[in-house]
Amino acid sequence: MKFSINQSFSIRYLLLLSVFCSGIFVRVEAQVGVGTKAPKDAEVLFDGSRQMLDSKWIYWEGPRFSATPPIKWTIEKDPAGKGTVLNTNDPAAAGGKYGSADIVTKQAFRDFRLHIEFFIVKPGGNSGVYLQNRYEIQVLDGDTTSHGMAAVINETPSPYYAYNGVGKWNAYDIVFRAARFKDGKRTEKAMLTMYFNGKKVHKNQGINQVWGGKNSGIDGGNDGGKGITDTPGGLKLQAEGHDVYYRNIWIKELDLKNAETDF
Repeated sequence: MKFSINQSFSIRYLLLLSVFCSGIFVRVEAQVGVGTKAPKDAEVLFDGSRQMLDSKWIYWEGPRFSATPPIKWTIEKDPAGKGTVLNTNDPAAAGGKYGSADIVTKQAFRDFRLHIEFFIVKPGGNSGVYLQNRYEIQVLDGDTTSHGMAAVINETPSPYYAYNGVGKWNAYDIVFRAARFKDGKRTEKAMLTMYFNGKKVHKNQGINQVWGGKNSGIDGGNDGGKGITDTPGGLKLQAEGHDVYYRNIWIKELDLKNAETDF
């Protein structure tokens, strides 16, 4: 069958439109932001239940650990949604004693895709999400500095513009690639790309060290936090004595051969 020039152009246009739309469809499937559901091949780390908290999490017994098992974080009604959530306000962390009652997953991870949602009840609420129990993504209302909200702590500016604010749910979506080593020496830094409430705020961001000292996480006391080791670590959540809630936490393990985390 032969086509006229106009007909051929129309067919090519329709094919290109189909490919373009297919590309958009794929991107829609890789959703980010508040309410994003776990894909079938991801592991749910917290579904709102006490049972899952006890089965998949433990206290991190770092140098400052002073809590007493079982975990004293409480399961509470979602203040702005359905179901139940996890409150970080452990009595042992009163006064901002991070490291005294932080919780960490029993499972350790290297490369992964993470989704986590948080809700800060009062101004100044403070917590933190630690990748590999090393690298902190800050959760801190009111701070717009490199130590503030959604910063790769002390290494990037705070993308505070993407924050939904106190009394609302917020979401971090992260693809993380662990540091690489050869003969015991670090050859490639850890790296991440991150969306904050659906906005891309960090792209292929390298991470130099662990901040906060020995009470912060793995390698925090090793050469001032610069002595990164080739050890996988769990996802850790920080207790700072504040009412900060978490929900809808899931993770998907990856194997990122190349130094690329953009998604």
